[in-house]
Amino acid sequence: MFSDPISLSYLALGDSYSIGEGVTENARWPMQLARALREEGFAIADPRIIAKTGWTTDELAAAMDEAEPLGKWDVVSLLIGVNDQYRGRNVNDYSECFTTLLQRAVALATANPRQVFILSIPDWGVTPFARAELRSPRRIAKELDAFNAASRDICEAHGVAFVDITEVSRELGAQPAMLIEDGLHPSAAMYAEWARLALPVVRGLLAGR
Repeated sequence: MFSDPISLSYLALGDSYSIGEGVTENARWPMQLARALREEGFAIADPRIIAKTGWTTDELAAAMDEAEPLGKWDVVSLLIGVNDQYRGRNVNDYSECFTTLLQRAVALATANPRQVFILSIPDWGVTPFARAELRSPRRIAKELDAFNAASRDICEAHGVAFVDITEVSRELGAQPAMLIEDGLHPSAAMYAEWARLALPVVRGLLAGR
């Protein structure tokens, strides 16, 4: 499909869900996604990942500032917001910070919104960790639904693809095989589900280049 063996660059922005807390480097969902794309004939490099466990939207923005200049990328992904919700921030503050991050992601993708995709925030309220903290799964779900609805609307306004991984996190996220030992963060198997859902979206973006 491409003459250059590795011709497409990929930048993944996020928090623990993108850096893959507790799993090997190859098990992270952006790494799994890149492998799946290569298997389909897309010449894409393993991603550069700017992410850290615990980061909120503003902390990711600060880390991006420190990493400048970031250059230009063929594909940019963004998955952020769970820590904003966990720390009790409201949806309006999240929306403002998310919008800024999304605009920065588009700028990094040669100002082309069709080179950017967003993953929704998974629902950690189904996990044993949430039960151990005596958190209300219903409240967590309600707050995350508000965050995800806001980010979906922002993506639509900017012409950016939105991948819903929240439902699969609710369906499978309480299963021991889908979690690492901390009972909160996803295992390689759950990340494989996220990569599976992102694959057709990114395939479509790349096929339209």
